[in-house]
Amino acid sequence: MSQTIRRAAVIGSGTMGAAISAHIANAGIPVLMLDIPAKEGADRNAYAKAGLERASKAKPASFMSKDRARLITIGNTEDDIAKLGEVDWIVEAVLEDLTIKRQLWEKVEKHAAPHAIISSNSSGIPMHLQIEGRSPEFRKRFIGAHFFTPPRYLHLLELIPTKETGAEYIKTLSEFGDHQLGKGIVLANDVPGFVANRIGVFSMVKAMNIMIEMGLTQDVVDVLTGPILGRASSATFRTADLSGLDIIFHVTKGLKDATGEDFVIPEIITKMMEKNLLGEKTKQGFYKAARDEKGKRKILVLNFDTFEYEDKGKTKIAALEAIKDKPLEERVKAAFALQDAHGEYIRRTTYELIHYAASKLGVVADSYIEIDNGLKWGFGWETGPFEMVDMLGINTVVDALKAMGKDVPQILADKAAKGERFYDADKPVPRPAGTVFLTDVKRDKKRVLKGRDNASLVDIGDGVVALEFHTKMNVLTEDVAVLMEEALTVIPQGGYAGLVISNQGEHFCAGANILGVAMAAQAGMLEQLSGEMRKIQRGVRGLRYAPFPVVTGVHGMTLGGGVEMAMLSDDATASAETYMGLVEAGVGLIPSGGGCTELLWRFNQQLHPDAEPFEAVKRAFQLISMAKVSTSAHEAQELGLLRKTDWISMNRERVLADAKRRVLELAPEYVAPMPRMIRVLGEAAYANLALAIWGMHEAKYISEYDMHLAKSLARVLSGGTLNFATDVTEEYMHELEVETFMSLCAEKKTQERIMAMLTTGKPLRN
Repeated sequence: MSQTIRRAAVIGSGTMGAAISAHIANAGIPVLMLDIPAKEGADRNAYAKAGLERASKAKPASFMSKDRARLITIGNTEDDIAKLGEVDWIVEAVLEDLTIKRQLWEKVEKHAAPHAIISSNSSGIPMHLQIEGRSPEFRKRFIGAHFFTPPRYLHLLELIPTKETGAEYIKTLSEFGDHQLGKGIVLANDVPGFVANRIGVFSMVKAMNIMIEMGLTQDVVDVLTGPILGRASSATFRTADLSGLDIIFHVTKGLKDATGEDFVIPEIITKMMEKNLLGEKTKQGFYKAARDEKGKRKILVLNFDTFEYEDKGKTKIAALEAIKDKPLEERVKAAFALQDAHGEYIRRTTYELIHYAASKLGVVADSYIEIDNGLKWGFGWETGPFEMVDMLGINTVVDALKAMGKDVPQILADKAAKGERFYDADKPVPRPAGTVFLTDVKRDKKRVLKGRDNASLVDIGDGVVALEFHTKMNVLTEDVAVLMEEALTVIPQGGYAGLVISNQGEHFCAGANILGVAMAAQAGMLEQLSGEMRKIQRGVRGLRYAPFPVVTGVHGMTLGGGVEMAMLSDDATASAETYMGLVEAGVGLIPSGGGCTELLWRFNQQLHPDAEPFEAVKRAFQLISMAKVSTSAHEAQELGLLRKTDWISMNRERVLADAKRRVLELAPEYVAPMPRMIRVLGEAAYANLALAIWGMHEAKYISEYDMHLAKSLARVLSGGTLNFATDVTEEYMHELEVETFMSLCAEKKTQERIMAMLTTGKPLRN
């Protein structure tokens, strides 16, 4: 059995060390963060203190909840070094200097507990070089643990064992990284650059050099190497700016010196460094942010000839604009088919990447799956180089490499000779133990119990059914409502234990299909729209009182109706990176799927016996009217959108399995809940809210229509037009929600707000 990690220490409180400390604290693990003693001043912990302060103020946030910062204790490597004997895992995050690391390990060995795992976060220095001179026992417990920045958000954790690392320590850290830190684990070989940086940086260098050779510009290349190929929106040169050109220079030089390979960056980067154009840290690099005469932000592009920044507007390539919304494989094939300089650039750089990745199989990692995962999880790519080969066709790739005058790596030659793919469509990809992936389950067509265009009921095993919806952004449609109702029959008749509502798209649910709402409202089809909204509401309410447990598994953006599904289920499991909010107010609407009712009930239940009852109404009003979205699942619990008892999965890939487990826990003794009565305060509560709303309007904080929206919400949360406090049924409150929602849909200003959000992504204050 692998050991337990209950306490950790991080040595180094710079940007990376502090961020690693924060993420370990996010997992609920107390952390001792040490740095060298301050050279000046009375506070010898000043460096570590400054690191903690930076992490606390970081944007995007390093902590999932401000409270997690309390799990970090600071100190220095002289006065507090003995405290390393109290922890189970020690992580080094100091300068990339072999001498400094060796000196540190000599000191750590004297104080570390005999069972403690010891790790280096080095991004390139091989692990075996760091531990020369250390005892066999120390070397057995030593393993590289390379996080990618920012550690909270990037899924990859490379583990780099040496030949002497004990298997039990690899197992412990793999399980801990997966379950408690929420990471995708890639086992890398102990070579310079490991997996992701070795191949990813090579790809970046090639992209830069081929750009110079072909006479293209960085803004064009970022279009060619970004989302169109399933890569991050920062693509190549924006990523370089974010990383820092000095860092790029240091990393490429280190890899060139260590490997003797072609990691030579273009001369333009050296010139930029001489002019201190280092990227984000100096506010200017390949790009520079500026403001136009109206104060609107714009991005300027560096001209390599003049070293002046130019306003080129938003760079668009017509041929790619036409395919940008197609599925990834269609986009890739269409981009490769372009018979112009853009197509040539995409082909050359991609084939260079594939050739290098294939030639390093067995060097950086022993599996092509590890290489693909390393690049996807470390750089935010949708697809790795070997998956790209499957998209393009193995023979196409082999022929292209030969035409470029390159040797064909053995793995590609073997696959071509056998006519094989890297990923067989009929065989599931190896997954971590205990996970459930819908794509794997649905390979067996019999497991899809009911299917419609936008939703499916899927048997995910052990007597549990999943309701999956698969629209764009997973918005709610009539198909979802229909399958919610059908689940009420399918599950009891099939003898199933219960239902999970979840999916494995990028986001759980963006709420209602507001484009459909706006179009129906503008066409005067309000009666039909009302019927559809009531159908969705009935579906959610029906599952609430189903004779079997219902658990919702949420992740990513979980907005509007997605939040209501989670709130009205028996239980929810949430990825730690879940961003929840009832955001309807932002488009001139209110929640209509039970969200107003549920929040009011929850906040009433949480009132202290001596508290003023209006506080629950006020709290619900503020949360909904401000369209507050949580920055994590932990904050969603603090806001009341998740219950304190709802499970938070640090690893998003485990949400579905955790939701399934919860259904099976609830099923044996499950009894459907009784309908509830909701306490409303009537006209007194409405008068209080209306007065506050009027004050906001008079102070010019809100517009006339904002005031109308706020009063509409206030009327619902007060229980309608009742002139006294009383208890009402959930059905009564739900009807109030839908009636108010529909009345707002008919308003021209609401329709304008919806269309503005869809076209600009920003709320309109008309």
